[in-house]
Amino acid sequence: MKTIIKNFNLIRLFVLLQLISGTFVLSAQQTVEFPYQNPALSVEERVNDLVGRMTTDEKISQMMNAAPAIDRLGIPAYNWWNECLHGVARAGLATCFPQAIGLGATWDQNLIFRVSTTISDEARAKHHEFVRNGSRKIYQGLTFWSPNVNIFRDPRWGRGQETYGEDPFLTGKIAVQFVKGLQGDDPKYFKTIATLKHFAVHSGPEPERHSFDAITDERDFRDTYLPQFEMGIKEGKAYSVMCAYNSYKGEACCGSSNLLNGILRTEWGFDGYVVSDCGAISDIYNGHKVVATAAEAAALGVKSGTDLECASVYRNLKESLEKNLITIQDIDIALKRLFTARFRLGMFDPPEMVKYSKIPYSVVDCEQNKALARETALKSIVLLKNKNNILPLKKSVGTVAVIGPNSDQIFVLLGNYNGTPSDPITPLRGIKEKLAGVSEVLYAQGCPWAAGMPGQKSPEELKAEALEVAGKANVIIMCMGITPKLEGEEMRVTVDGFKGGDRVRIDLPDVQQDLIKAIYALGKPVILVLLNGSALAVNWEKDNIPAILETWYGGQAAGQALADVIFGDYNPGGRLPVTFYKSVNDLPSFEDYNMKNRTYRYFTGEPLFPFGFGLSYTTFSYKKLKVNETVNMGDSVKVAVNVKNTGKLAGDEVVELYLSDLTADVPVPIHALKGFTRIHLNPGETKSVVLTLSPDAFSIIDNDNQRKVKPGDFEISVGGHQPENKTVKNEPGILKKVIKLI
Repeated sequence: MKTIIKNFNLIRLFVLLQLISGTFVLSAQQTVEFPYQNPALSVEERVNDLVGRMTTDEKISQMMNAAPAIDRLGIPAYNWWNECLHGVARAGLATCFPQAIGLGATWDQNLIFRVSTTISDEARAKHHEFVRNGSRKIYQGLTFWSPNVNIFRDPRWGRGQETYGEDPFLTGKIAVQFVKGLQGDDPKYFKTIATLKHFAVHSGPEPERHSFDAITDERDFRDTYLPQFEMGIKEGKAYSVMCAYNSYKGEACCGSSNLLNGILRTEWGFDGYVVSDCGAISDIYNGHKVVATAAEAAALGVKSGTDLECASVYRNLKESLEKNLITIQDIDIALKRLFTARFRLGMFDPPEMVKYSKIPYSVVDCEQNKALARETALKSIVLLKNKNNILPLKKSVGTVAVIGPNSDQIFVLLGNYNGTPSDPITPLRGIKEKLAGVSEVLYAQGCPWAAGMPGQKSPEELKAEALEVAGKANVIIMCMGITPKLEGEEMRVTVDGFKGGDRVRIDLPDVQQDLIKAIYALGKPVILVLLNGSALAVNWEKDNIPAILETWYGGQAAGQALADVIFGDYNPGGRLPVTFYKSVNDLPSFEDYNMKNRTYRYFTGEPLFPFGFGLSYTTFSYKKLKVNETVNMGDSVKVAVNVKNTGKLAGDEVVELYLSDLTADVPVPIHALKGFTRIHLNPGETKSVVLTLSPDAFSIIDNDNQRKVKPGDFEISVGGHQPENKTVKNEPGILKKVIKLI
């Protein structure tokens, strides 16, 4: 071993001597002029060499998202800003999967990994194609500002569509797979870099986010707002985190040493870099008024742990240095984190050394990726109601009327932060193609999304056209809901039910409700299809419309997937990742970040449709729940159950495991999701499912605000939905067992 080490050191010395004396040729393609360009050295050595050669002005220039080239050192320009919530975004052609809330509705961890791997395949292929063509612009890099793992605590938040739902465990498990798919499995190089956002305690209101101070107690902070970030870092190994616009307990999140240096780096051992949300450093002095000047804000951001700024306030770091608000060592720490990321992406190595550089551009929008987009859209669809098994419809049903403002709009499929698919399929097109040569399909818009929106025809004219079309049909499919033009990120929108990207009510706009009731009054079968990014209080519709499907913003294949489900070529198995409440009056104030009476874990009312809910065209039964009745603290717990398809159709079932702490001496959730898996069963088939509870699953936040596992009694509930689910009728029961932790 000593001989090997000695020989290795001699080789490195030989290389370094050549570097000092002149140039060292690595290959025909790359000549080393500086040690940092030598792949034989460690990343740390290369980063230290590069940063040590930079002037103060050059260093500062590299700490903003649009980092310019430094020609004298051979550093190419790089823009850190890239998006891929559900496909490579804003960079031209890309496969567009369902919006993130739809990914959450799949409850399928393996599928999420496949989706994310496909996204990173396309990202790598597109990046290298851009570079080959001499382009290094925004949205063309490898550092992606996804996923959004904020908790969708309130359906009024317009950006909730970007999240995986309201539950920390579901969100964390899906995020882990998304991060792994993005970052790849190479021990030396990242495929791309994933960014967990927005850290922390961030979920609206959108119009106030630049000055809003989110307040929670420490228990909610650590039991609701942090776990999914911790999972993404410790299990997923995410290498980047984005700090949020808002303040938390009086500290701007991008200027909070407690959040970024304390929790993120010290408690969790995070060793990557932190990027600000765009303009968040400016908010430190303009919005939150924590400091008075740009130089102070820049210094506070860097010293608190925000290494990279999206925007340009960090240009003032030169003044910060001159006023002794910061040291050059502080800047070097941040800069080294950033260049470590670029080195680990292979940006300073010959392309042939980086396996991901070999991914061909032909993977972008390929047939395999299109098929995966369709599969994902199918798995995201949630069947909310199916009275008398009206669905699936026969293809020979006769004349079908497709009505509604979401029937034939491509951008409604895509949500926000989206790419550009080559062949997006709307519900109208999907249904027409499904029924081609079998049944006639008629169409009418029916109404605008909401009163006050511009249009060529009045609501009265649109309604009259819809009634005429519906009168000719045997069955009516109504595609209603919301649109990304009304809900989203900080939007300049004020119409019926919507303000600034958020919602002020959670039912459908009046103009849509009026149309649904008028069509229903014709006495014909009506199928209601919802396309939206957040929960809807469809109370009258639940009571009266025989079938309701939730399809979210379903991506490029949304129309195909919808037609597959409605006409029986696919059996829906998605589950709600959020609670559908009956009224906004059931909720606390939107500005209240405490979790009392929020989400299924703490809501004491009766939901319209609960978290974890979803029907199927077949039925399932649960038997033989097996788990040890006594468990030692610190041990993992295996929970086994047999699941049988008792119906006549093949289908997917989501097995959900919830845990209730029966003897806790501090406030705890009513019950909390602690395990889940999606399985496929043929008619009559039985599978034994084993879910494992980690020791941490039994933990609580004690009165000292520390996460602890304490002895006590715990109730385990396993089934296809939550325990004590008041909205489920004629569904198989939940199996329960109380175990003792000693």
